[in-house]
Amino acid sequence: MAFSGALTLTDLNDFITPAQACIKPVEQKDPVPQERDSGAATTEIMIDSSGAYYEVSNGAGTVEPASNKKLAQAQISLNDCLACSGCITSAESVLITLQSHTEVLNFLAENSQLPQEQRKITVVSIAPQSLASLAASLPSTSSSAEPITLHEVLQRVKAFCQTVLGFDYVFDTTYARELALKEHLKEFLERKEADERGEEGQLPMLASACPGWICYAEKAHAEMLPFIAKTKSPQQVMGTLVKKWLGPKWGRTPDGVYHVTVMPCYDKKLEASRKDFYDEIYATRDVDCVITTGELELMMQEKRWDLSAAIRAPERQIDGEELGKQEQYVPELVVQHGGSSSGSYLQSIIRHLQDNAQAEVEVSVKMIRNADYEEYTITKGDKVLFKGAKCYGFRNLQNVVRKVGKERGVRTGMGAAGRMAGRRLAGTTIKKENKKYDYVEVMACPGGCVNGGGQLKPKTMQIDNTDWGDGMPSGKWGDKEWTRKVEEAYWRSGKGDENYKLVDLDWKDLRTEYRAVESEVVGLAVKW
Repeated sequence: MAFSGALTLTDLNDFITPAQACIKPVEQKDPVPQERDSGAATTEIMIDSSGAYYEVSNGAGTVEPASNKKLAQAQISLNDCLACSGCITSAESVLITLQSHTEVLNFLAENSQLPQEQRKITVVSIAPQSLASLAASLPSTSSSAEPITLHEVLQRVKAFCQTVLGFDYVFDTTYARELALKEHLKEFLERKEADERGEEGQLPMLASACPGWICYAEKAHAEMLPFIAKTKSPQQVMGTLVKKWLGPKWGRTPDGVYHVTVMPCYDKKLEASRKDFYDEIYATRDVDCVITTGELELMMQEKRWDLSAAIRAPERQIDGEELGKQEQYVPELVVQHGGSSSGSYLQSIIRHLQDNAQAEVEVSVKMIRNADYEEYTITKGDKVLFKGAKCYGFRNLQNVVRKVGKERGVRTGMGAAGRMAGRRLAGTTIKKENKKYDYVEVMACPGGCVNGGGQLKPKTMQIDNTDWGDGMPSGKWGDKEWTRKVEEAYWRSGKGDENYKLVDLDWKDLRTEYRAVESEVVGLAVKW
């Protein structure tokens, strides 16, 4: 007898422990009398035959619906489940507990006590989405009605990190983002050529910058791994720049530099802890510690730093002998890209195809379900040249996974049922008349990176029942109005470097690999 893949026992685990026991209590009709402790609670929770929960007087022994308080059943939404990071493995949980603002403060204190020749160079890199969250939390300047720009916030963060915390260098990650976009486009063109030669598992290329999506795919949808881009995220490209490019210019090996990043997402801690980004030779990671935007704000509060106070912008952080040599420093807040506030991976590909088209082409946008799921099509006359999508939020993401699997003839199941990477379904026929996706910009959070779980929350939240399109009401994580405010702040970059050139790094330093994560739980060993 064949069972549905959705009903296999191997899917009934969450990667937390090697064994699970049933937690539903056994109904006991004749309870054993027990002596009551003088400090015991006066009420207890009991369950009736229908499974409803009631708060009853301690020792009552029976449930009387008319005289006892019926308790509401706890509701856990998809966002609650996936935002808690509870599905990480025990090994991963150990790694990310080592990454916190307390660890950063402890290291800085210890490093400052060492002799000068033994001290590590300390560097902090901050994501533009984190700068946008900080900017959105600040009031407009008193001298002008103009809102605060990312450039102004960056200068204030620099001053705090250098004068109060003692960091040697403070950068933003926009330059690393441009390097990632360049390599991302290069990989897409390589995959497109391979797909035209008939190679499977090439298109659609799925964005790889979101660690939440990568973690989910490795554990639940291994069949999608061949389609995920191998280009590193801006955070890890920044790690490569700091440890392998800037480090030698400072006369330091990778283990002689301590690199901290400020990110809008807790999953970035997990990304930095991946063994792919660990240097075995020097026993160091590309990114030593990741803190969230909220943790940075907490550090400022603990140090009594007023981010709303304007400061004079410091001079650029380069040594005298490096003046005039652009390649000796990291340009800051490079000219903003068009597209999305999550890196604009899809837009960079569309822009390239437009610029290199031999004839005039038309770009059309179609909203599929909401603003977090849109399709982009490039056409020349009646011919479709390119079809891509922007997909934010897990609910939309799961729909895209099913769509990609259907288009490419790949089975997309959960757990063991879905571990058929690259395998076509037997007897599957794919319609040729409809253009398939060539690329999908995937982000796990609704609204993208500006709405990351590590971002600042609005000072006051008005909770209502407004549906945000992803099962998430306004006023909770991802408050609709607050996310819009952070999005607006993201595009106010202010001053930035316009005349810059991208360094040439080995492609091996810009790409990584992914692998399916098998559960340690044996389905048949689960206790029920």
